[in-house]
Amino acid sequence: MSIVTLVGNPRPGSRTLAVATSAAQAVGGRLGASSGAYEVVDLSGAGPHLLSPGKHPDVGAALELVSGASVLVVASPTYKGTYTGLLKSLLDRLPPDALAGKAALPLLVMGDPKHSLAVEVHLRPLLVELGAFVPTPGLAVLESQIPQLEEVLAGWADRVAPQVAAVLKEGALS
Repeated sequence: MSIVTLVGNPRPGSRTLAVATSAAQAVGGRLGASSGAYEVVDLSGAGPHLLSPGKHPDVGAALELVSGASVLVVASPTYKGTYTGLLKSLLDRLPPDALAGKAALPLLVMGDPKHSLAVEVHLRPLLVELGAFVPTPGLAVLESQIPQLEEVLAGWADRVAPQVAAVLKEGALS
Protein backbone atom coordinates (compact mmCIF):
# COMPACT_ATOMS: atom_id res chain seq x y z
CA MET A 1 0.00 0.00 0.00
CA SER A 2 1.27 3.46 -0.86
CA ILE A 3 -0.16 6.66 0.58
CA VAL A 4 0.62 9.79 -1.41
CA THR A 5 -0.14 13.29 -0.19
CA LEU A 6 -0.64 15.80 -3.02
CA VAL A 7 -0.49 19.41 -1.85
CA GLY A 8 -1.60 22.23 -4.16
CA ASN A 9 -0.46 25.18 -2.05
CA PRO A 10 1.87 27.60 -3.87
CA ARG A 11 3.70 28.41 -0.60
CA PRO A 12 6.51 26.09 0.53
CA GLY A 13 6.16 24.80 4.10
CA SER A 14 2.47 25.72 4.21
CA ARG A 15 -0.14 24.91 6.83
CA THR A 16 -1.88 22.92 4.10
CA LEU A 17 1.19 20.70 3.79
CA ALA A 18 1.30 20.15 7.55
CA VAL A 19 -2.42 19.38 7.80
CA ALA A 20 -2.34 17.06 4.77
CA THR A 21 0.64 15.02 5.92
CA SER A 22 -0.95 14.68 9.36
CA ALA A 23 -4.20 13.54 7.73
CA ALA A 24 -2.33 10.93 5.67
CA GLN A 25 -0.65 9.64 8.84
CA ALA A 26 -3.99 9.51 10.69
CA VAL A 27 -5.67 7.43 7.98
CA GLY A 28 -2.56 5.35 7.29
CA GLY A 29 -2.20 4.52 10.97
CA ARG A 30 -5.73 3.14 11.03
CA LEU A 31 -4.97 1.11 7.89
CA GLY A 32 -1.77 -0.35 9.36
CA ALA A 33 0.51 1.38 6.83
CA SER A 34 4.25 0.98 7.30
CA SER A 35 6.45 4.05 7.72
CA GLY A 36 7.80 3.55 4.18
CA ALA A 37 4.31 3.75 2.65
CA TYR A 38 4.14 7.56 2.64
CA GLU A 39 5.16 9.95 -0.15
CA VAL A 40 4.52 13.68 -0.55
CA VAL A 41 4.05 15.65 -3.75
CA ASP A 42 4.35 19.34 -2.82
CA LEU A 43 3.52 21.51 -5.84
CA SER A 44 4.83 24.75 -4.29
CA GLY A 45 7.79 24.93 -6.67
CA ALA A 46 6.19 23.29 -9.68
CA GLY A 47 4.03 26.12 -11.06
CA PRO A 48 6.21 27.18 -13.99
CA HIS A 49 6.80 23.56 -15.00
CA LEU A 50 3.11 22.67 -14.87
CA LEU A 51 2.24 25.44 -17.28
CA SER A 52 5.05 24.91 -19.77
CA PRO A 53 4.15 22.98 -22.93
CA GLY A 54 7.04 20.53 -22.69
CA LYS A 55 7.58 17.66 -20.32
CA HIS A 56 9.50 18.31 -17.13
CA PRO A 57 11.04 15.50 -15.03
CA ASP A 58 9.62 16.88 -11.75
CA VAL A 59 6.10 16.97 -13.18
CA GLY A 60 6.53 13.47 -14.59
CA ALA A 61 7.68 12.17 -11.21
CA ALA A 62 4.72 13.85 -9.49
CA LEU A 63 2.25 12.33 -11.96
CA GLU A 64 3.83 8.91 -11.51
CA LEU A 65 3.54 9.08 -7.71
CA VAL A 66 -0.06 10.28 -7.89
CA SER A 67 -1.03 7.60 -10.43
CA GLY A 68 0.69 4.86 -8.43
CA ALA A 69 -0.89 5.65 -5.07
CA SER A 70 -3.24 3.23 -3.36
CA VAL A 71 -4.51 6.09 -1.21
CA LEU A 72 -4.22 9.69 -2.35
CA VAL A 73 -4.74 12.61 0.04
CA VAL A 74 -5.44 15.65 -2.16
CA ALA A 75 -5.07 18.94 -0.30
CA SER A 76 -5.35 22.61 -1.11
CA PRO A 77 -5.96 25.88 0.63
CA THR A 78 -9.32 27.37 -0.27
CA TYR A 79 -8.88 30.15 -2.84
CA LYS A 80 -11.96 31.97 -4.11
CA GLY A 81 -14.19 29.28 -2.62
CA THR A 82 -12.44 26.28 -4.19
CA TYR A 83 -9.05 24.57 -4.66
CA THR A 84 -6.02 26.23 -6.26
CA GLY A 85 -5.29 26.45 -9.97
CA LEU A 86 -1.91 24.90 -9.17
CA LEU A 87 -3.61 21.69 -8.02
CA LYS A 88 -5.97 21.72 -11.00
CA SER A 89 -3.03 22.18 -13.39
CA LEU A 90 -1.42 18.96 -12.19
CA LEU A 91 -4.65 16.97 -12.10
CA ASP A 92 -5.48 18.15 -15.63
CA ARG A 93 -2.36 16.34 -16.85
CA LEU A 94 -3.68 12.97 -15.70
CA PRO A 95 -5.36 10.79 -18.32
CA PRO A 96 -9.01 9.78 -17.94
CA ASP A 97 -9.54 7.20 -15.19
CA ALA A 98 -5.98 7.69 -13.92
CA LEU A 99 -7.28 7.28 -10.36
CA ALA A 100 -9.52 4.26 -11.04
CA GLY A 101 -9.27 1.72 -8.24
CA LYS A 102 -7.71 4.25 -5.87
CA ALA A 103 -9.10 5.92 -2.78
CA ALA A 104 -8.79 9.70 -2.91
CA LEU A 105 -9.32 11.81 0.19
CA PRO A 106 -10.13 15.48 -0.54
CA LEU A 107 -8.95 18.04 2.01
CA LEU A 108 -9.28 21.82 2.02
CA VAL A 109 -7.83 24.25 4.55
CA MET A 110 -9.88 27.42 4.88
CA GLY A 111 -10.18 30.60 6.87
CA ASP A 112 -13.96 30.96 6.76
CA PRO A 113 -16.56 28.31 7.59
CA LYS A 114 -18.77 29.52 4.73
CA HIS A 115 -16.41 27.60 2.38
CA SER A 116 -16.84 24.28 4.21
CA LEU A 117 -18.89 22.69 1.44
CA ALA A 118 -16.21 23.41 -1.16
CA VAL A 119 -14.47 20.11 -0.40
CA GLU A 120 -17.64 18.21 -1.37
CA VAL A 121 -18.94 20.49 -4.10
CA HIS A 122 -15.70 21.29 -5.95
CA LEU A 123 -12.83 18.93 -5.09
CA ARG A 124 -14.76 15.66 -4.75
CA PRO A 125 -16.27 15.82 -8.29
CA LEU A 126 -12.83 16.39 -9.83
CA LEU A 127 -11.45 13.28 -8.12
CA VAL A 128 -14.50 11.22 -9.08
CA GLU A 129 -14.11 12.40 -12.69
CA LEU A 130 -10.59 10.94 -12.62
CA GLY A 131 -12.06 7.59 -11.53
CA ALA A 132 -11.24 7.64 -7.81
CA PHE A 133 -13.36 6.24 -5.03
CA VAL A 134 -13.90 9.18 -2.66
CA PRO A 135 -15.02 8.23 0.87
CA THR A 136 -17.38 10.46 2.78
CA PRO A 137 -16.82 12.96 4.23
CA GLY A 138 -14.06 15.02 2.68
CA LEU A 139 -12.10 17.06 5.19
CA ALA A 140 -12.66 20.79 5.59
CA VAL A 141 -10.23 22.20 8.17
CA LEU A 142 -10.68 25.73 9.41
CA GLU A 143 -7.48 27.57 10.25
CA SER A 144 -8.96 28.10 13.72
CA GLN A 145 -9.11 24.29 14.16
CA ILE A 146 -5.39 23.75 13.52
CA PRO A 147 -4.50 23.94 17.25
CA GLN A 148 -6.90 20.99 17.78
CA LEU A 149 -5.81 19.22 14.59
CA GLU A 150 -5.14 15.85 16.21
CA GLU A 151 -8.71 15.71 17.52
CA VAL A 152 -10.20 16.89 14.20
CA LEU A 153 -8.20 14.31 12.26
CA ALA A 154 -9.02 11.48 14.67
CA GLY A 155 -12.76 11.83 14.17
CA TRP A 156 -12.44 12.15 10.40
CA ALA A 157 -9.97 9.27 10.04
CA ASP A 158 -12.21 7.04 12.17
CA ARG A 159 -15.04 7.65 9.66
CA VAL A 160 -13.12 7.30 6.38
CA ALA A 161 -10.53 4.60 7.16
CA PRO A 162 -13.07 1.73 7.12
CA GLN A 163 -14.30 2.90 3.71
CA VAL A 164 -10.73 3.08 2.39
CA ALA A 165 -9.93 -0.35 3.83
CA ALA A 166 -12.93 -1.83 2.02
CA VAL A 167 -11.77 -0.36 -1.31
CA LEU A 168 -8.22 -1.60 -0.78
CA LYS A 169 -9.49 -5.06 0.11
CA GLU A 170 -11.74 -5.13 -2.96
CA GLY A 171 -8.80 -4.10 -5.14
CA ALA A 172 -6.67 -6.91 -3.69
CA LEU A 173 -9.41 -9.42 -4.49
CA SER A 174 -9.73 -8.39 -8.14
